[in-house]
Amino acid sequence: MKLEDVAKRARVSIATVSRVLNNAGPVRNTTRARVLKAVKELKYHPNIHARALAGGRSRTLGMIVSNLENPFFLDIFRTLESDAHRTGYEVVVANTDYIPRRLVSSVHLMMGRRVAGLAVIVSEMEPSLMQELVESNLPIVFYDVGTPARNISNIKVNYQKGIQRAVEYLHSLGHRRMAFVGHHTSLEPLLDRKVSFLDTMKRYSGEVEFATVADRDGPAGGQEATRTLFASGFRPTAVICVNDYMALGVLKALREQGLEIPRDVSVTGYDNISLSEYAFPPLTTVNIPREKIGHLSFEALVPPREDEPLHGREYLIDPELVIRESTGPPPRTGSV
Repeated sequence: MKLEDVAKRARVSIATVSRVLNNAGPVRNTTRARVLKAVKELKYHPNIHARALAGGRSRTLGMIVSNLENPFFLDIFRTLESDAHRTGYEVVVANTDYIPRRLVSSVHLMMGRRVAGLAVIVSEMEPSLMQELVESNLPIVFYDVGTPARNISNIKVNYQKGIQRAVEYLHSLGHRRMAFVGHHTSLEPLLDRKVSFLDTMKRYSGEVEFATVADRDGPAGGQEATRTLFASGFRPTAVICVNDYMALGVLKALREQGLEIPRDVSVTGYDNISLSEYAFPPLTTVNIPREKIGHLSFEALVPPREDEPLHGREYLIDPELVIRESTGPPPRTGSV
């Protein structure tokens, strides 16, 4: 089906059909309705790639994430996609599984699709990629990694402050044996959370015991990390998780040990994904505003005016502690 067929059915010019489909230029409401009716009747689907080539501007945004299974990334995608749809853009997504070479491959694929902008919401990075992206002149927004440049914006969260607040809160409740459960701790944004935990432990030197353990991202990883922790002989009264997604597995593993939460062990997460509120018990966590990140990403990629010059920005976000029922004072006996 061609544009000419739609124009013939609607009894208008091809230019009028183009204005309606691209939402460009004035068109009478009655004419617009007739065109849209013809589009529906003929089941016409515009060739987006061809339109980009003809108009010189793509209406597709790219998004690359580390783990699309993790609701944290999905929440950001949904907000970005919602903003995109309201302005006539679509969003295509790629997943890296935290592997730098997959990030490079995904970036090249996105550039090959001639995306109008690229949101890179990842924890991994390939240093050689940065210079290539700066030279690409493509609007890009990084979350967690990257450095602001003329065409590159950066969104960063003060992860250290979030972990510090969680640990300080648990310490104020009386916890003196704590464990940190992480994943991919060789990647800087995830290592930051572990380092913050260790730095806070140093402040309490002499009065606290602690341990760290890591596994893959996700509930299964959290479950396995907890089993490893208890197999080592360490018995924490509080477990601080690198994210909520792993915390779900930690909660399950603790119940497998016959422990009640928070009577025997307190658990905190990080991110405040929607599932954290519906966990059993509801999870104390650190809130990262995913919707805000999605909105900021779109604003960085699609300026209000198409002729607006590129200028990278840096956005800083301070996380806040959200206290729920998964945390409480340690057992009176001091053992679990």
